[in-house]
Amino acid sequence: MTQGLTGVQKAAILMISLGPESSAQVIKHLADAEIDQLTLEMANLRKVTPEQRDYVVEEFHQMCMASDYITQGGIEYAREVLERALGESRAFDIISRLSSSLKMRPFDLVRRTDAKQLFSFIQGEHPQTIALIMTHLPVDKAATLLSSLPPDRQADVAKRVAMMGRTSPEVLNEIEKVLERKITSLAPTDYSASGGIQSIVDVLNRSDQGTVKVVMDALEMEDPELAEQIKRQMFVFEDLVMLDDRGIQLVLREVETKDLGLALKGSNPEVAQKILSNMSARAGQMLKDDMEFMGPVRLRDVEDAQQRVVKVIRKLEESGVIVISRGGSDEIVY
Repeated sequence: MTQGLTGVQKAAILMISLGPESSAQVIKHLADAEIDQLTLEMANLRKVTPEQRDYVVEEFHQMCMASDYITQGGIEYAREVLERALGESRAFDIISRLSSSLKMRPFDLVRRTDAKQLFSFIQGEHPQTIALIMTHLPVDKAATLLSSLPPDRQADVAKRVAMMGRTSPEVLNEIEKVLERKITSLAPTDYSASGGIQSIVDVLNRSDQGTVKVVMDALEMEDPELAEQIKRQMFVFEDLVMLDDRGIQLVLREVETKDLGLALKGSNPEVAQKILSNMSARAGQMLKDDMEFMGPVRLRDVEDAQQRVVKVIRKLEESGVIVISRGGSDEIVY
């Protein structure tokens, strides 16, 4: 029986049909409440019949195609193509569900726009508008956008992101009308939570060191309390000294030797000592020799190398290999 399946039941059947590896990649993008609901439904499904599996997979395939059609030519284009392929009734059903889903996601077209193109489009906008748009972008794209702004605007926009709370659907809808001329109603039906300290921390953690320095220096002068809140939740290269010996050793296994030597060229003695004390005497001497052989290096190259080392640390944290305690007495818990 397939016609009486709920949305959650269909999602559970799709996850089971995809298999554990693919399902895991999907589930990690869901909210905690959605994961709980989906997991419970999967546990309650004693058996999935071939008929149910085929029905759900086919429906999912049709929804994906319809979404692509909307991206290519808008809702009317998608409706016309689906009516020819599936009939008027089926097309209406799919478009209705997709339209409902789209209305819950502000700035949907903006998310799919290339970051460089997006920057050229909004660089003349008010900092508050740019900040609002950033809070609705994927973190990597928001970081690229922040880095592309002139230094004198980066801190202003970053502060607005950090201080932003809830934005009314009317404001979102008005901005969308300007940015997305083909789509006039993507605003949510209730107030949309966005911004906050963690939002700007995520963006800064993925920005280049030059951008981070400009933003933090300006914020420390303008709003020291806010700057301190942001710093407490960030991890920068100098924070290596917070890691215990085992944490350092785990990082050293993953970092390229060339990146490590270049990163240390611009670090303070305490960081260098922390690294060298966790290496063998021979490896430590080789690292020192490599650093001397480099000679003078550009500051930007040093900052890029430090950023690559920090990315390794964040990757280890995200994978659960290490846990960075923010503000606790123990910085790393294994």
